[in-house]
Amino acid sequence: MQKRKLGNGGLEVSAIGLGCMGMSFGYGPAADRPQMIGLIRAAVDAGVTFFDTAEAYGPFANEELVGEALAPVRDRVVIATKFGFRFENGRIAGLDSRPAHIREVADASLKRLKTDRIDLFYQHRVDPDVPIEDVAGTVKDLIQAGKVKHFGLSEAGARTIRRAHAVQPVAALQSEYSLWWREPEQQILPTLEELGIGLVPFSPLGKGFLTGAIDDKTTFDASDFRNVVPRFAEENRKANLAFVAWLTTFAQRKQATPAQIALAWLLAQKPWIVPIPGTTKRHRLEENLGAATVELTPADLQDIDRAASEIAVHGARYPEQMQKMIDR
Repeated sequence: MQKRKLGNGGLEVSAIGLGCMGMSFGYGPAADRPQMIGLIRAAVDAGVTFFDTAEAYGPFANEELVGEALAPVRDRVVIATKFGFRFENGRIAGLDSRPAHIREVADASLKRLKTDRIDLFYQHRVDPDVPIEDVAGTVKDLIQAGKVKHFGLSEAGARTIRRAHAVQPVAALQSEYSLWWREPEQQILPTLEELGIGLVPFSPLGKGFLTGAIDDKTTFDASDFRNVVPRFAEENRKANLAFVAWLTTFAQRKQATPAQIALAWLLAQKPWIVPIPGTTKRHRLEENLGAATVELTPADLQDIDRAASEIAVHGARYPEQMQKMIDR
């Protein structure tokens, strides 16, 4: 597995990481814990060095899973986790990036992850009630204390990124970016390139849609959050299948899968982009990692861009309540 650098602080990770959220949270019931530990360790054996979790995933259960799985290989991997929410009765109850809370989360995450340092500590969502300078300064203190190695932001707007970066260099921004969601190309990517910040796209496969395994007849478990995502409403899925059909045909020409083309396209955009597809299945892990060997020519990239620009994506990417947490 090739390596890539995130930011200018020496953070080097595998070109494709592993998003671990879905193993515990978000996409239906939590998967079998021993199987997920085996899956995470199989990823390490395959060359993955970058693993993404958060206190919010569960809450807390995913950090515990990742910590147990990676404890035997801790010095070979980079663990990213996140702060920025408050919880009530086991559910997210709002934003909280007050400095005291950030410090509390760091200590609790270190225990759950069974480690003495967090390699990459993201603010999960920008908190409009706490100046971003205070957030960056708190993480800077945690870095100086040796508890954190690198600072990250998630779903932050360009102005917020600049303000944070001026206080404590930002190694990476985690935001949704894929063939299905290209808004970051307008302001975010130019800002990151200028400042020397990496991009970690989550949902690089469109929450599973770009794999070709979902159609308008697919049903989701009652606890799967895609049930409330407008883009996954039945009529929108039906309309959005046109691009997946094109992608599937293109992938066949390249002797690859639609998921591999979607990931290879991301890798081809910038050398500082590191997608983190998630899965609970060993064969999907192997498929996703195979994207690192798919070569797209300039002509291929033009074909993909042309097809993507001609097919409109129907439906918002979040329900309204979640949209309100996105920093603009």
